[in-house]
Amino acid sequence: MLTRRYEMPWRRAFEAHAAAVWLATGTYFGLVAWNAWLPRSVALGLAAWSLAMAWRRGAQAMRVLRLRGALGGRRVQVIGPRAMGGLCADPGQVFLGFGFAWHPVHAQRLYELSKVDYRAYAVPRWMQRALGQGQAAQPDAEIGLPYIHGLEPHEQALSRPLQNFEGGTLLVGTTQSGKGVALACLITQAVRRGDVVVVIDPKNSQRLKRVVERACADYREPDCFLEFHPAFPERGVRLDFTFNWQKPTEIASRIQAIMPPDTAGAFSAFGWDAVNVVVQGLVELEERPNLIKLTKYIEGGIEPVLEASLRRFYDGLLGAGWRELPEMRRLLHESHRGQMKRPSEAASADLMAFVAYYEHQVAQHQRHKVVDAQVRTFRHNREHYQKITANLLPILSMLTSGDLGRSLSPDPFDADDERPIMNFEKLERGGHVLYMCLDALPDPSVASAIGALALADQAARAGMRYNLGQYRRIALFVDEVSNVINQPLIEILNKGAEGGIFTTCSMQTLADLARRLGSEHAARMALGNLNNLIALRTKDRPTQDFVVETFGKTAIHAVRVGLSHGADAHLGDFSSSYSTQLTESFEELVPADVLGKLPNLQYFASLSGGRIVKGRFPILDPGADNPAALPPP
Repeated sequence: MLTRRYEMPWRRAFEAHAAAVWLATGTYFGLVAWNAWLPRSVALGLAAWSLAMAWRRGAQAMRVLRLRGALGGRRVQVIGPRAMGGLCADPGQVFLGFGFAWHPVHAQRLYELSKVDYRAYAVPRWMQRALGQGQAAQPDAEIGLPYIHGLEPHEQALSRPLQNFEGGTLLVGTTQSGKGVALACLITQAVRRGDVVVVIDPKNSQRLKRVVERACADYREPDCFLEFHPAFPERGVRLDFTFNWQKPTEIASRIQAIMPPDTAGAFSAFGWDAVNVVVQGLVELEERPNLIKLTKYIEGGIEPVLEASLRRFYDGLLGAGWRELPEMRRLLHESHRGQMKRPSEAASADLMAFVAYYEHQVAQHQRHKVVDAQVRTFRHNREHYQKITANLLPILSMLTSGDLGRSLSPDPFDADDERPIMNFEKLERGGHVLYMCLDALPDPSVASAIGALALADQAARAGMRYNLGQYRRIALFVDEVSNVINQPLIEILNKGAEGGIFTTCSMQTLADLARRLGSEHAARMALGNLNNLIALRTKDRPTQDFVVETFGKTAIHAVRVGLSHGADAHLGDFSSSYSTQLTESFEELVPADVLGKLPNLQYFASLSGGRIVKGRFPILDPGADNPAALPPP
């Protein structure tokens, strides 16, 4: 049993012929009534019936013609800030461009149209203009097939409740398909809502940056917009990703998060331990850790921290005159005479004596765990220590060299550097918009490390917000997520909604993410944390399969026509048969190959737990404001 009525709009509008005949018939009976050739009541009744049938058949013909006229698609639309403000006036709704809900009937039309050449059923331009569709049709020079969006002649402004986006949103599309325009639309709305906005842009899109700046100028305070760019540190802010923490071990976890994902577990664990030893020592000395200090004491040795820690420890344990103790005096005398072997050039004679006294004279129950860890690192074989920190030191060196080091490890006492020092807590409390350009094209390794460190810090901040109570809503946008994704970002996607973080990620292909995370299984696991999917033009087949799996299947009708004839040997004997069979089968709601034919800025989306829509994003241009050109809401 068929669950819906079968339709075939891709044909000639035969109803127009019937409408013309009924109209002529109605006109004839009108003349009959005028000339009194029949009783007036009978003639007028027949005329009214004929005109009603003409109207009905004309409406059916117009529906077919409008469906065929819509095959011209929709051209790229440009709107200004004023029109954008009218479309997203309700802060509780997210505007997603223009389009329509994608139902099984649209899938049926698409499957039927894929069997033929759509140009054979497209109406001429003059008829499109007569139907009111000519001005909006997609020009032939634009990329993509226009008929995909033309499967529904009536579109409207698309929006969904903001709460539906707590679970994260994925934008997927090939290069130049419109991901930047989509992000500009979503970021502008986040700025207008008053959210704390963090944009991580590995490729430094000047167009997207201008849109964000304009949104800040239109809807926020003048000093709301902040920029960070590794190649132009003088015009941005300084960011301290080690400023906010509740436990010192969090800093070591952030550094571990930026290590290569394929690093062996033992080396990653030792890298975490090496950072943690230095951090714990600096905290014990009441010094604030930063990347430059960590690099200095991991690469150059723990000796300065250990010596200062032991001096502080002895002051508290032995009193002010601890250097005059007999055993300490003896050890100092031996070490200054060179009777103690130093493991490195950085180890001073005093340090050798302090360590010897700690190891042999301090009782076990009097020792301090932080000092124990430093002594263990100090006694570790230096050559072996350098080998097992080989994966850690290059990353720290990248983040602390030149101007970048002063930008990521800011010195608050440097009077010559007037750039603001920011961290995620200050961004949140001030309601700022931070645009992070990572400059991945000339220096992908450094860009990846900065982005991963920023995400690790944001994940830690999300944990603090969850523990202490939320403050302002944070809108996190990560462009080219395959360049920076790490375990902290996955944790944000998984648990960030609890901390008030609304995350939007964009990528090109599933393969890029799989290469970053090590396998397609890991990539799919990460993407499983994103509840909403917006798919622009996608050429990669595994990515297309991932998208259509999300959209699901529907019943598609198929008509089978049989015609046979034959003749016997006897003259005049002839047989013929004709049969029509209507069947249905479950097929993809959106065929995978259609995703590779979408025009720029057009998309299919699965929103709010399975609502499928077909839409298109407008280009936001500060110099264009024409609300009259917008579709009705």
